[in-house]
Amino acid sequence: MDSSAGAIRKLLSSGATVNMPGVYDALTTRLATRAGFEVLFVSGYSVSASRLGAPDFGYLTQSEITDTARGICSNTAAPVIVDADTGYGNPLSCIRTADLLHGAGAAGIFLEDQVWPKKCGHFAGKKVVETDEWLGKLKAIIDQRERGVDLFLVARTDALSTRGIDDAIDRAKRARDLGVDAIFVEAPPDIESLEKVAKEVDGVVRVANMIEGGRTPLLSQTELRDLGYDLIVTPLTALFAAAKAVEDVLAVLRREGTVRDHQDMMVSFEGFEPIVDLDGHKALEVRYR
Repeated sequence: MDSSAGAIRKLLSSGATVNMPGVYDALTTRLATRAGFEVLFVSGYSVSASRLGAPDFGYLTQSEITDTARGICSNTAAPVIVDADTGYGNPLSCIRTADLLHGAGAAGIFLEDQVWPKKCGHFAGKKVVETDEWLGKLKAIIDQRERGVDLFLVARTDALSTRGIDDAIDRAKRARDLGVDAIFVEAPPDIESLEKVAKEVDGVVRVANMIEGGRTPLLSQTELRDLGYDLIVTPLTALFAAAKAVEDVLAVLRREGTVRDHQDMMVSFEGFEPIVDLDGHKALEVRYR
């Protein structure tokens, strides 16, 4: 599948419900691609944790997310949507962010309405900018399509937690009317809120965010589809699973001085080779010898 905004639009227009796993480096990208996911998502939370060892607290910079996206996009043929936070500034900064991520190979971006420095949407203490300020940023990115910078644009609002569901729905509707590809109301606390958003914001792709341990009930892809959601993001599954696996195996190594009797905790030496396409690199080596 061509890594482009058009590919995502075509997939969603076919009636498919798309589940995007969160990836944060080349290795998780290759694993998600091997698993058969059609669209991938670069999670800012995961990149901040894996690259900086820091929480999603506004530490990640424009250049860091772009560099990460470039490495990810070069390791998959699937379209990649990137978490662009608030766009890292004003509408002009958003244009720069769009240019950088498009140049890195991204097919789309999430753009939110939090006050910078932002926080994870499931953390307390968030603040949002006025609606028109956010809409100005979205319009700036939409207008770049005329220059060939076409990104699948997801308009994310965090207003539900700070100003209530009616304000969040109003923002989502105004973003829809502006011409974004999808709307994303972050952190609905219950199924009733999910239903209300999907019912009242029609005529646009609706995004649901499934975070293990987060504020929103953890529903299946089928359950979310039945509620009216078209695009599902599961941003932290790979990060949390990797953290648990590495913590467990290092505890064994520290305790016993070897993992000789616990190799079932890891992929084998030979099993790792196809993940990094060792045979393909060997073939190139032979070809150019």
